[in-house]
Amino acid sequence: MIALFTDFGAEGPYLGQMISVLDQEAPDAKGINLLSDAPMAEPRLSAYLLAALSRCLPQGTVFLCVVDPGVGGTRLPIVLEADGRWFVGPDNGLFNTIARQAKKTGWWTIEWRPDALSSSFHGRDLFAPIAARIAQGTISDEIQTYPGPDVSSWPADIETIVYADHYGNAMTGCRKSSAAEHLALAVNGHLVLPAKTFCAVPEGHPFWYENSCGLVEIAVNGGRAGELLRLAPGVEFHWQHSDNGATE
Repeated sequence: MIALFTDFGAEGPYLGQMISVLDQEAPDAKGINLLSDAPMAEPRLSAYLLAALSRCLPQGTVFLCVVDPGVGGTRLPIVLEADGRWFVGPDNGLFNTIARQAKKTGWWTIEWRPDALSSSFHGRDLFAPIAARIAQGTISDEIQTYPGPDVSSWPADIETIVYADHYGNAMTGCRKSSAAEHLALAVNGHLVLPAKTFCAVPEGHPFWYENSCGLVEIAVNGGRAGELLRLAPGVEFHWQHSDNGATE
């Protein structure tokens, strides 16, 4: 399986061009569009979202990842293997959370170059062919071992909104395991208490819960947390004890 993770958006020609390369080079591999609206030009925020989503797919999956504001610059094109999953994309922090949370990793730089390489679309010309070859098991000296970035100081979790979905819910860069269940989440002057799911709070009330990918997510029963609490990718929050026992 090849899973695409990009900030391209659902419209426009970019996804189609990458998928066409995958179909030509790895016709037997199943391709899926995992996410096409990652935080635009924000590899740091996207890193936490990618780490959470990738855990939902099986080992052996190849992730073709393009959140690459430095395309054509000095950042390296790389491959990461983390706990049996493969990631192909730019060395700009996009894979750091995965590496920070993984038990076992291996890094490579992509040495292969096509005859024609666009300076602004490495996703199509460089990353997609390499992802296809990894999926086919035909990769060889096209990649070379690489020490990889130092991720020891990279936060395993961040108290920041990393994604706002279609329903107005806001995913954070915190895994549920990093947050105490009894703590309130303070953001933009609001104190948000935990609940298990939407129907556990009155309609119109915000709450935080563990979403299906294991991340702390902020939502409103019957409403839009993004609008009510002014949430967007990049907004920070903090944990604190609640004295009133009610969600504000």
